Amino acid sequence: MPIPHSSLCPPAELEARLRLHRLPETGLRRFHTLLQAFGSAASALSAPAGAWRALGMAQTTIDARRSAEVRDGALAAMAWLEHPGQHLLMWDSPGYPALLGEIDDPPPLLFVAGDPALLERPQLAIVGSRRASPPALDTARAFSRYLSQAGFTITSGLALGIDGAAHRAALQAGGGTIGVLGTGLQKLYPQRHRELAQAIIDSGSALVSEYPLDAGPLPGNFPRRNRIISGLSLGVLVVEASLASGSLITARLAAEQGREVYAIPGSIHHPGAKGCHQLIRDGALLVESVEQILESLRGWQNLPPAIVDEYVHPLLALLHAAPQTTESLARCSEQPLADVLAQLTELELQGQVSNEAGRWFARAG
Repeated sequence: MPIPHSSLCPPAELEARLRLHRLPETGLRRFHTLLQAFGSAASALSAPAGAWRALGMAQTTIDARRSAEVRDGALAAMAWLEHPGQHLLMWDSPGYPALLGEIDDPPPLLFVAGDPALLERPQLAIVGSRRASPPALDTARAFSRYLSQAGFTITSGLALGIDGAAHRAALQAGGGTIGVLGTGLQKLYPQRHRELAQAIIDSGSALVSEYPLDAGPLPGNFPRRNRIISGLSLGVLVVEASLASGSLITARLAAEQGREVYAIPGSIHHPGAKGCHQLIRDGALLVESVEQILESLRGWQNLPPAIVDEYVHPLLALLHAAPQTTESLARCSEQPLADVLAQLTELELQGQVSNEAGRWFARAG
């Protein structure tokens, strides 16, 4: 587990970094420029305004560095870090996620609620529409469960729709999941996912944000946070997305970062499939089963070991005896039809069953 980075910095330097982090228009490049020019954040804050202007800093940024709002916000963050399970990762310190550190503009500071060690484990992102169709939600859940069982941490943006379905399914499978917020950790958005966010923390997973703890849901924050979702992950799976979906931004960023991009095709008549079809035309891997994702990642180092599971799914056992319709499987298994359909979807994604002319068959192998 990473050393809490509040302990790696002297308190005065930690406070100074938190103050720099709250200044307007101060991303990693300016953050790095200031530390390089002055040697430390504390020295930067005490430097004369002229020295900042010589570095090309805006007057609004210079004026804000000594404001009460910036100072009080930094002190509030230091108090937050005193609580168990609340951490701050710095881009130039041990424990910062290595993959994220490789992107062009990694966040200089990353707030983490939960287990920061999870950010170093192999991750796959699952994203998609906030207004996803029921079949797409079932697909997201099935992929998330199976990938979790294969040892991957599921990363997403805690949004409504596909994101929430992926997070919940990972938790239900007993796996890890990371929610990347477009707000500060104390300004959770959307509020409808408050219980899900708490469940993520309570389960030993994590919520992360590059924004100050009290930052609200500004529209520009969400496209920017998508680079963290893709940057943390080995690949990004887009389940359902319109052409205007923010998920396409995540996929584009993933491609630029050298990550794998996967897309699930859909009906040509469904607007929610058009974004995935565009990604496929642009070079994303068309995905119909989880095995295709696992196969594409075989060249990566430090992948989780394959899980050997001798358990035979009850529906699969019935299909090994004889092909059946969905209705007959529901009768034989004494399960609701909706539950059987969801399980068959998952088995199909795993490549264990196929449907031909209305009947389900167990696949050999």
